[in-house]
Amino acid sequence: MAYVITDDCIGCGSCASSCPVEAISEGDKYSINADTCIGCGSCASSCPAEAIVEKD
Repeated sequence: MAYVITDDCIGCGSCASSCPVEAISEGDKYSINADTCIGCGSCASSCPAEAIVEKD
């Protein structure tokens, strides 16, 4: 299951550096490419703001 980054994102970039498939990109806020995401949860566990959740 893919993950999404909520508006609670603080823009620190820890999620992007922890993603093994480089599915996270920086923009006005960080975003996760659902087609690339393998659902490993590395990004969610590295997020200090708990701003990454599983997509419904």
